[in-house]
Amino acid sequence: MKIKFCGAAGQVTGSCYLIETNKRKFLIDCGMFQGSVFDLNYEPFPFNPKDIDFVILTHAHIDHSGRLPMLFKQGFRGTVYATSATCDLVSIMLRDSGHIQEFEAKWRTKKRLRKGLEPVEPLYTVEDTLIVNDYLLKQSYNKWIVIDKNIEFMFKDAGHLLGSSIVVLKVRENKKEHIITFSGDLGNFNIPIIRDYEYIDYTDYLIIESTYGNRYHETRAQEIKSLYDVIINTVKSGGNVIIPAFSVGRTQEILYILNQYIDIEQKKEFKNIEVYLDSPLAKEALEVFEKHKECYDEETLKLLENDIDVLHFENLHIVETVEESQSLNEKQGVVIISASGMCEAGRIKHHLKHNIWKKNTAIIFVGYQAEGTLGRRILDGQKKVKIFGEEMVVNANIYSISSLSGHADLGGLLNWVKNIKNGVSKKIFVTHGEQEASQNFKNELERMFNYKVEIPKLYDEFIID
Repeated sequence: MKIKFCGAAGQVTGSCYLIETNKRKFLIDCGMFQGSVFDLNYEPFPFNPKDIDFVILTHAHIDHSGRLPMLFKQGFRGTVYATSATCDLVSIMLRDSGHIQEFEAKWRTKKRLRKGLEPVEPLYTVEDTLIVNDYLLKQSYNKWIVIDKNIEFMFKDAGHLLGSSIVVLKVRENKKEHIITFSGDLGNFNIPIIRDYEYIDYTDYLIIESTYGNRYHETRAQEIKSLYDVIINTVKSGGNVIIPAFSVGRTQEILYILNQYIDIEQKKEFKNIEVYLDSPLAKEALEVFEKHKECYDEETLKLLENDIDVLHFENLHIVETVEESQSLNEKQGVVIISASGMCEAGRIKHHLKHNIWKKNTAIIFVGYQAEGTLGRRILDGQKKVKIFGEEMVVNANIYSISSLSGHADLGGLLNWVKNIKNGVSKKIFVTHGEQEASQNFKNELERMFNYKVEIPKLYDEFIID
């Protein structure tokens, strides 16, 4: 049996692992490369999509699911296994991604034609994404899903996103049974709405993410207080608060926290602050979140028992049309939550364009910013950035609230490994992290547990013996 690291190796995005047994070839995830490595999406898959039997999907985020339409375009026709919530989220997220690919290709083509260059084709279109829905097969947590007599797997809750999963895979080959576990993205502790991650009992091999493998999040209570203070002080000064947030996950958490201030704690300062949710995808995602209460934690379920709507409040305005979005350019002293979370596409770029140069603007990052993205450049303190080809000065006040990240920090990652009941018998592969983060996490794993740990490079292949 072989495993090939076709993405998220030596980098954060593009999660994709090819498993090849004597009789089957299948993928764990098929994600899009983002940020500085985006052009990798234009390279051929390092396998023939027609040869792939099925895909197991850890969760719906585009860096784990975003190349599924390309896989189907190139001949794949197997089942895509995922949790029920993941299937519903993937359906809307891929459609949104298709729209972004069409828009970006159209914009780039316009610029290229002016220079006498060839037009650019989108990676895929909205129409291309629709076929994926026909092959999604909804599954439950903590239940063995049997592919054949030699392959079965189980989803465990990863605590990262609604429906997110750890994949525990059993493969029998040459009269031996191997257990290989894929962590997916492991969640931060006490994320609003959803449960914390589950533990596993044992594994031979572990493929684990390392997004925050060299960092600890700040205390959540302190950072939520900081969020409160930044919003109050910025609005008082007449400035706008711009929150780039992933439409699925971070947006719902922000709404949950603001709802705590407004409807539960009834803080008077927040009663008159207008909050605008400007993301068509986030609006659809709210409906999916409301549908899948089986993924909620105990705290959220108790609030629902008391008839508290955890994702809506009186002064929340959901922006529907482009015209409504454009009208926000004239607003002062408001909170605007918009996507994309890394500021690479979508309506957030327009809001940054109209606010980033103002000294009384606050830009609050609540999720990971991949290397090479606009969000990362702003967060790293660049004084000037290009937005829609126009160079703009960064005068806004920049904040990062890492405790609201959906990813476990170094402590959370180590805690999960520590609580594998009977340990890892053979080897750990550290993926889904930038070089410094992965190396630090590797060092800590070796120091604390004396495990054999390896950091694979992109397209590395290993024999599982």
